[in-house]
Amino acid sequence: MAAAARRHLVRDFNHFITCYLCRGYLIKPTTVTECLHTFCKSCIVQHFEESNDCPKCGIQVHETNPLEMLRLDNTLEEIIFKLVPGLREKEEQQEVEFWKKNLPWENGQGGGGGGGDTGAEEEHRQDYHRSDPQIAVCLDCLHNTGQSQPDTSVTDLMKRFIRCSSRVTVGTIKKFLSLKLKLPSSYELDVLCNGEIMGRDHTLEFIYMTRWRLHGENTYPMVLEYRPRIDFG
Repeated sequence: MAAAARRHLVRDFNHFITCYLCRGYLIKPTTVTECLHTFCKSCIVQHFEESNDCPKCGIQVHETNPLEMLRLDNTLEEIIFKLVPGLREKEEQQEVEFWKKNLPWENGQGGGGGGGDTGAEEEHRQDYHRSDPQIAVCLDCLHNTGQSQPDTSVTDLMKRFIRCSSRVTVGTIKKFLSLKLKLPSSYELDVLCNGEIMGRDHTLEFIYMTRWRLHGENTYPMVLEYRPRIDFG
């Protein structure tokens, strides 16, 4: 009689599928290419806001922009979802609830009067950019805007480089900047590319194709500048 197949429990694999930082199951497992240690994407991105070193082994990942050294491990993600029943559904539901709370148009804060939701925003609500192409962006504070009394509340970011969906809009970038700079909700920012103010509904892909690449800019990442809103009236 053949020996019965050994049954494995999820806890037998916990060492391989849990995050060193949060101690929970790896969500969007992301590997540091310099040392091959893997963490939840949100955990390692948050860690790199304060340090350029790997939190597990201490190696310096990158002198200035460690986010460039991260790679998503989609194969490991699928393995974890198969090992842990209900984890995929739980995370998808939490992601939906997060975006409902944090997207400006979900809370009636969408830009412009009378226009309501655009088609891009409606599509954003449905898929939340899970599988979109990614784009790297450098966010630079535009100083010396010509105002007689410069606004000191808008400063340089600690980490200027971000990687996000190419379908993210300027409106979402402004919300991100406001959160990072701790600006009041009524504060208005301008976002510029090559000195031109970008519209709230412009996507990063649109800006890259029509303002960055077509103007002969060959450098990467794309550079966007921000400053306090200037009232030309």
